[in-house]
Amino acid sequence: MKLPEERALTVIKHRIVVVGGGFGGIQTVHGLKGSSADITLIDRRNHHLFQPLLYQVATTLLATSEIAWPIRRLYRDRKDVTTILDEVVGVDTEAKLVRLQSGRAIPYDTLVLATGARHAYFGRDEWEKLAPGLKTLEDATTLRRRILLAFERAELSEKTADRDALLTFAIIGAGPTGVEMAGTIAELAQKVLPPEFRSIDTTATKVILIEAGPRVLAAFSEDLSAYAKSALEKLGVEVRTGKPVTAITEEGVTVGETFVPCRTVIWAAGVQASPVAQWIRAEADRAGRTIVGPDLSAAHDPNIFVIGDTASVKQDDGKPVPGIAPAAKQQGAYVAKVIKARLAAKPAPAPFRYFHQGSLATIGKRAAVIDFGRIKLKGGLAWWIWGLAHIYFLIGTRSRLAVAWSWLWIYLSGQHSARLITQKETLKDEA
Repeated sequence: MKLPEERALTVIKHRIVVVGGGFGGIQTVHGLKGSSADITLIDRRNHHLFQPLLYQVATTLLATSEIAWPIRRLYRDRKDVTTILDEVVGVDTEAKLVRLQSGRAIPYDTLVLATGARHAYFGRDEWEKLAPGLKTLEDATTLRRRILLAFERAELSEKTADRDALLTFAIIGAGPTGVEMAGTIAELAQKVLPPEFRSIDTTATKVILIEAGPRVLAAFSEDLSAYAKSALEKLGVEVRTGKPVTAITEEGVTVGETFVPCRTVIWAAGVQASPVAQWIRAEADRAGRTIVGPDLSAAHDPNIFVIGDTASVKQDDGKPVPGIAPAAKQQGAYVAKVIKARLAAKPAPAPFRYFHQGSLATIGKRAAVIDFGRIKLKGGLAWWIWGLAHIYFLIGTRSRLAVAWSWLWIYLSGQHSARLITQKETLKDEA
């Protein structure tokens, strides 16, 4: 037992709470190593997810364990880090408390909010059940189940119209996720499944990529966008641009005024920031992202930082920092430096500047596009660079080896290794 004078000498450490175990939150915690602070990391899931490869779980290329890692495992040797599995429901900025769904309240001196984004359906939230998006492992396994069951149901169907609708897949949104999903589903239907079904011809599958804007991969240069469209069409994908989706039902989608019968619709069109701005009563942009200052802190409270997809950050040219993994990691690393400088009573680092490392997207298993600014690549070489870049950013040697082996096997054999329908559901149930 400590004597009274010993208790008086006990140093109360600075309390840092990081909400969100995505790229931004994880990078913040990594960067705070050696800060002599008590760090609490809160997430509603127990794993860190490598989101750029999430579509590969949905399309049967990879298993869930190859792109996700238990957060507790990542910090088991960091005694300064406490991990909490819970969901944040609000922040009391006056009392400096993070309120959790379980009823607990976690005190903080510095708060980092890196809670990401969710799907946005542009005011048509009723579409979510009919056209799920792709943000979590649960989303990926749900989509994988729907995709595989569509083929199984088509195999049993005796009506041509029903069979055709079951073998039609509509992907809404032609950004990198939409393009990658469309290309992989087309390859699955054209090259992997044909020998395995007896009553249906899977090569007759229709994959329709729908984009309201004028072209696919709008963030890329026009020549790379044109190449991506051509590569998708060679895989059998029907690309429709220039008209938005106006209706989604259980029977299909309406593009402009044209109805397309289909049973599987995938949403890749838009995102909405998590409600951080509401929690801390901060100004937000039209997408709900919290507007932050040059050091990524909230305008009204320098002890609260907001980073990643839920933050509105401007570059020097006035353009927003894109909501991609490298940007979140850079912001997390920067905020960690700001906090460490404050704790050490040192000058703050210069305002945050985003360094764009390039835009990458893959189209099937042998083509990709890469835009490094002055350097632009497409085709097979770009695909290899895309693969090496993603393997490099995976966590741990085991994951890198597992993903590299899975991709090599798929490349050589043409077989997808994760075609399991794991959730209990009969063929008569709705997907």
